[in-house]
Amino acid sequence: MPEVFITCAVTGAGDTVGKSDKVPFTPKAIATDVIAAATAGAAIAHIHVRDPISGDPDRQVDYYQEVVERVRASNTDVIINLTAGMGGDLVIGSVEQPIPLDPNQTDLAGATERLEHVRLLRPEICTLDCGTMNFGEGNYVATNTHDTLAEMARQIKAIGVRPEVEVFDTGQLWEAKALVARELIESPVMVQLCMGVKWGAPNDLNTFMALVNNVPSDWTFSAFSLGKNQLPYVALAAVAGGNARVGLEDNLYLDRGELATNETLTARAKQILQAMNFEVIGPQQVREKLELTKFAP
Repeated sequence: MPEVFITCAVTGAGDTVGKSDKVPFTPKAIATDVIAAATAGAAIAHIHVRDPISGDPDRQVDYYQEVVERVRASNTDVIINLTAGMGGDLVIGSVEQPIPLDPNQTDLAGATERLEHVRLLRPEICTLDCGTMNFGEGNYVATNTHDTLAEMARQIKAIGVRPEVEVFDTGQLWEAKALVARELIESPVMVQLCMGVKWGAPNDLNTFMALVNNVPSDWTFSAFSLGKNQLPYVALAAVAGGNARVGLEDNLYLDRGELATNETLTARAKQILQAMNFEVIGPQQVREKLELTKFAP
């Protein structure tokens, strides 16, 4: 049976807290959802943190530390994957006066600061968002310059953590290959194909397969799409030779009108994959496949 693993992205940084009371936003709730998703079949938990009062996206190291320590203290076997995408938020002032930047929404940090929590907590995986793009609506730009990416990749390598390259469009896959060619990212390479995120790669089959067909054969890829397309992409990613990602970062519903939890989305993904005769593998098998280093708490 072909092997597939599941990643659960438990909360993200989108405007979802007000749309579903199932979205965890305190460190305790995020850790609880990580544990529940792992129990339901997720080998990897992809973790953002939020302000525990407002639910707004945040990147305070203390919040990451509490989440990770709670998960590790539970003795739940799950691969921790911390986002390193925060700190690249650029919002211009207006279309006629782009400078000064919007001070209330812009959050630009250097490569070292963006990896402070990774350096402290040493998860097995952290993300590397491999490009700059218009993201969502308005004047927001997700900013990851060539030099910043190279420096972040260098630091991630020095820490000894495996980067999960986040690819939102075709040019970002090209950039990832360049980082690998420069030996800033080591094999085995792990890439996440992020489909349907405005204004990156649309989630149509032609675009998806164009990306899949350009992923080097010795790389490991996962894929996901948003909203109602999340669960179909569980099957599509597996059939295309990859792995699946689900979770409340990308989708709030299990069925029409039924709000999901991270646990139920993971369980549904496992059910889909097993019904298609895929073997859903656990964290230890994924560690061996991706040559991950599990650091002591």
